[in-house]
Amino acid sequence: QVQLVESGGRLVQAGGSLRLSCAASGRTFSNYAMGWFRQFPGKEREFVAAINWIGRTTLYADSVKGRFAISRDNAKNTVYLQMNSLKPEDTAVYFCAASRNWPLDSRYKTDYWGQGTQVTVSA
Repeated sequence: QVQLVESGGRLVQAGGSLRLSCAASGRTFSNYAMGWFRQFPGKEREFVAAINWIGRTTLYADSVKGRFAISRDNAKNTVYLQMNSLKPEDTAVYFCAASRNWPLDSRYKTDYWGQGTQVTVSA
């Protein structure tokens, strides 16, 4: 089992920045690809960004490319999502994900989920 705990979500103005963190515990963190997904009300959870086991390969959804950056610190068992130039349409619950699969670009490839953290971007 892998336990994931997100933090960092809050209310922010459009154009602002936010950094989400996800702390992992349980199995060996570096054995898992890590990702971020988000969910809008009434919608399916969608892919945002992913990073491979050693952090050398990253993937992004087109909607966040150039604005968001995913990174990981295997010594701290933590993955981050730096979000810049935030827009109101980025408002969602953001979920951390862990998987033995790569690329981690679909919710169906996820093995473990965090509980989610709310990000709200005001206009």
